[in-house]
Amino acid sequence: MDKRVTDADVALMGLKDGMTLMVGGFGLCGIPENLIAALARSGVKGLTCISNNAGVDDFGLGLLLKSKQIKKMIASYVGENAEFERQMLSGELEVDLIPQGTLAERCRAGGSGIPAFFTPAGYGTEVAEGKETREFDGKMYVMERWLRADFALVKAWKGDTNGNLVFRHTARNFNPMMAMAGTITIAEVEHLVEPGAIDPDHVHTPGIFVHRIFQGKDYEKRIEQRTVRQRA
Repeated sequence: MDKRVTDADVALMGLKDGMTLMVGGFGLCGIPENLIAALARSGVKGLTCISNNAGVDDFGLGLLLKSKQIKKMIASYVGENAEFERQMLSGELEVDLIPQGTLAERCRAGGSGIPAFFTPAGYGTEVAEGKETREFDGKMYVMERWLRADFALVKAWKGDTNGNLVFRHTARNFNPMMAMAGTITIAEVEHLVEPGAIDPDHVHTPGIFVHRIFQGKDYEKRIEQRTVRQRA
């Protein structure tokens, strides 16, 4: 089945105010740059965003924070975004901070049809408040619920028109598990190829999880903190 759409704006058709989004990436690595830019243009608001982090002030999800399109962030790290900090401390933005491994597993559980699981992470802290806890083999665990989203936005290095995806190195990060957990999953790729051009053994996310795909353009691939050695 050919799942190609022309561009990011067309790919986001049906996304409305108040929906929940999963957005792949880690820091600024592997983020769906074209889809985030299209979201900023669309003006949709009241969004709940599930992402490892909230980008930086002028890039990534930081663009949507700046335009006040995000109502709630569910994330594990937010330390690179001053606007995020300002909105959180002022009460303008709802925030749910989750241990990073728990966030990844909750997304994976959502894509695998597992409504809940137990983890030791967060037991005895604020993370466990209001949640069921249980002892297994002498150790205490916290029950965590799956995460799912109306739309999952991911970015891959290569994909075919059937939606099979290949991620490159660390840009793989949260993208595969989020691709599985969206009611509608949109993939932007650097290289869009015909079916059969990708070795089946190299596929990271099968096309069954992807509903729309397009070839992105003009990637900046920014680095959050660039550290270089002084030349002699």
